[in-house]
Amino acid sequence: MTEKCGLVAVIGAPNAGKSTLVNALVGQKVAIVSPKAQTTRARLMGIAIEDESQILLVDTPGIFSPKRRLDRAMVKAAWEGAESADRLVLVVDAAASIGQRVETVLEGIEGRPEPKILVLNKVDIAKKGDLLKLATELSARLQPEQVFMVSATSGDGVADVKKHLATAMPEGPWHYPEDQLSDATDRMVAAELTREQLYLQLHAELPYASAVETEKWEERKDGSAVIHQQILIERDSQKAIVLGKGGSKLKAIGAAAREAIGEHLGRKVHLFLHVKVNPRWSEDKGLYEDIGLDWSN
Repeated sequence: MTEKCGLVAVIGAPNAGKSTLVNALVGQKVAIVSPKAQTTRARLMGIAIEDESQILLVDTPGIFSPKRRLDRAMVKAAWEGAESADRLVLVVDAAASIGQRVETVLEGIEGRPEPKILVLNKVDIAKKGDLLKLATELSARLQPEQVFMVSATSGDGVADVKKHLATAMPEGPWHYPEDQLSDATDRMVAAELTREQLYLQLHAELPYASAVETEKWEERKDGSAVIHQQILIERDSQKAIVLGKGGSKLKAIGAAAREAIGEHLGRKVHLFLHVKVNPRWSEDKGLYEDIGLDWSN
């Protein structure tokens, strides 16, 4: 069989379910997921295989109207992720109305030359009567080559999307080994998994303005890894939220993150977390480089 390999940019408004869809297509978790909008910050590539095709899925940050440097860097990463893609997959939350954020994405891709695929996600919680109307309206604007209705969370309809993408990929050699699922480094994944626990355990208590940085990584002779990370926040009042009473919340975040990182690495992990207040962390050039974003924007 002839090998095929291509790039697919997965784009959409925040919270459309892009990361959940990428994870479902890959068949394993490669992107962090939380109910909080704008969870994905940098471009992350998930690698899916279907028959003779290797599908390089770029999970992009949600596109929105940027205000701060970090926001601008995220939106820039999203649009750069769409450049030269063999297919653009637009993910739309079918359970929500077309608001300004979705409109911003639509305006950005309407005139693009790349072939488009429309994925209406969360159809399991959408009103059936609204689905056809939404599909008709978006199809008229985007002229997609295919429309799919899926639930990325349950997996319904995802196999059909994967089969279509595999067929659409151009002929060419695979870019990555068969067992590689992502282009992210272990350091980056470790920081992302800890950040995921911040979002999952603190919910609305912790504002969007937080980051996790892997400061030190030591390999032990017994095969385990010692990882030191700092959680960056902007204000002292947020430190108490992250620590919790007697440090209980930080301990719970650390325990869950340690388990997730250990599962990702396939070995024992010793994780040490500390919280640092830095009102200007979102202007730190080094941090942008660590998470794969362009600081100069």
